[in-house]
Amino acid sequence: MQQLIPLIPFLPLIGFAINGLFGRNMSKTLVGAIGSGTVLISFLLSVACFNQVSASGPIHSVLYNFFTVDSLRVDFSFLVDQLSVWMMLIVTGVGFLIHVYSMGYMHDDEGYWKFFAYLNLFIFSMLLLVMGDNFLMLFFGWEGVGLCSYLLIGFWYHNREYGHAARKAFIMNRIGDLGLLLGIFLIYNTFGSISYADVFASAKNFTAGDPTITAICILLFIGAMGKSAQIPLYTWLPDAMAGPTPVSALIHAATMVTAGIYLVARCNGLYSLSPDALHLVALVGLLTSIFAALIGLRQNDIKKVLAYSTVSQLGLMFVALGMGAYTSAMFHVTTHAFFKALLFLGAGSVIHAMGGEQDIRNMGGLRKALPITFWVFLIGTFAIAGFPLMAGFFSKDEIFANTWAAGGKLWWGFAGLGGMLTAIYMCRLLFVTFFGQFRGTEEQKHHLHESPLVMTLPLIVLAVLSLAGGFLNIPHFMHIGTPQWLEHFFEPVVTNVNPHGGELHHLEASTEWSLMIFTTSLALVVIAVSYYIYAVRGSRPVTDAEQTGLTKLFAHKFYVDEIYDTVFVRPVERLSKLFHYYVDIWGIDGAVNGVGNGIQALGAQFRRLQNGNIEYYLLSMVAGAILILLVVFL
Repeated sequence: MQQLIPLIPFLPLIGFAINGLFGRNMSKTLVGAIGSGTVLISFLLSVACFNQVSASGPIHSVLYNFFTVDSLRVDFSFLVDQLSVWMMLIVTGVGFLIHVYSMGYMHDDEGYWKFFAYLNLFIFSMLLLVMGDNFLMLFFGWEGVGLCSYLLIGFWYHNREYGHAARKAFIMNRIGDLGLLLGIFLIYNTFGSISYADVFASAKNFTAGDPTITAICILLFIGAMGKSAQIPLYTWLPDAMAGPTPVSALIHAATMVTAGIYLVARCNGLYSLSPDALHLVALVGLLTSIFAALIGLRQNDIKKVLAYSTVSQLGLMFVALGMGAYTSAMFHVTTHAFFKALLFLGAGSVIHAMGGEQDIRNMGGLRKALPITFWVFLIGTFAIAGFPLMAGFFSKDEIFANTWAAGGKLWWGFAGLGGMLTAIYMCRLLFVTFFGQFRGTEEQKHHLHESPLVMTLPLIVLAVLSLAGGFLNIPHFMHIGTPQWLEHFFEPVVTNVNPHGGELHHLEASTEWSLMIFTTSLALVVIAVSYYIYAVRGSRPVTDAEQTGLTKLFAHKFYVDEIYDTVFVRPVERLSKLFHYYVDIWGIDGAVNGVGNGIQALGAQFRRLQNGNIEYYLLSMVAGAILILLVVFL
């Protein structure tokens, strides 16, 4: 098995090379088969790795020595342990379903071959990120997914706004990446190595609260904030909806944006030594979760609602990390991958049927024309809202319980508020889109149709996972199946801690039952009220002109983009124009052109000496000879 591990990331890379070099001249069926097939084989190999890791522990595979400088040795090697193999299953499993879906969704696009090449390159980069056994390998994958995100968000680059969205994502990720890079430098300066094994072993010699460890954790978290779209580096992700819908599902729901969660969970040995860093992680996550949820309440673009939902759910995962509940965060990463990929692909099916329309105010009553899409979208919505026994019900309840145990009632209350807002805007999205009367044009109504099997089959698989995914980590007090299976699986590499010191203990069964019943009842009330407002009464979302007060504030996203534009973008653009004129045109171009013009002028003067007059030449020779004699004798 050790010899086959490198094939897991390199197979998608081979698919990228084949489709990228030869895809233009290949049939679309062959392009899709190569793109999807390489990811499928990687998934099957990941399943084999999972079985071996479960049976005999981590697998370490060294390909070659990347470089050695003084005492620093960096190998191009892979570490397949409980944490990385779990991420490998998510990346390749969900990635394969999205590849299959893309075969139908992108079939008529002229850049079909290029799209699959980019998808394969992204899968390679993400696998490199999670499989590397040192921080440099992680950084390579980190930058790779950033590049692929830029390429895929701006895939339809003929639209200028889409190009701006891709550029925005790239720049904001670079801000976070600087923090990650500085954190890696500080890790080497502190531990003399960037290998996970060396760093985490040496970290045990440090005391809790050590300022150097805290600085490392904060710098790494800045990188996570950029990649996982947390305040203040979150505004790129909603704009990233400019890319094709499968891109939204793959990069901005299931895999890339969870890289920050993976980074903190991977470095749990460092974060557990820094209560201050954990508190910062929890605070930023909580603020992001509520802030994004409030914005999501008044968005009318079907993909923008899901985008802010992603930002909010990522914030909830960081709350779990900040509470020291690393397993809970990874559990929600898993369930979120299922139901958010389902929701995005379901939204893509709706957009496909509506001829590109994304405004839910122009939809309504679609459940009859799109029955499969409706049912899977309903499952995804109920799963994220916390409907009993669905995937999100278990993972969110576990986060709330650990928040109560480690943070207290106030933290639990605010985290629960984020969860309640999630149920509100998702139910609004479901009922406005699929219930009531159709509000689109007659032409759109005439062309409404269910998506083909190649698109609906991945939706059905994800719907099943969204229904059953929560049983991976059933609460210990329910005594169904294997309680806390995922927590026991992660035990060798992830140690849950209380940020205030000591281990993170489970609450009493009676307390957990009470919290679960309360949050579940609240979710059910929200679902019922939303159904009455948007399905029974048929209330329509307000128009832009009708927005006032908080409604207008939420709809305009708290004007954060406008603030960033005023404070950062416009001053930089003005400064760039000044430098362009005074430094580039007037300074550099002026100096270069001035030298050229001076030489031309000097040449023009010297050219006059060659006038063809023999008497003038003889006079010049005599004058020159006299000058030489004077120099010699005097």
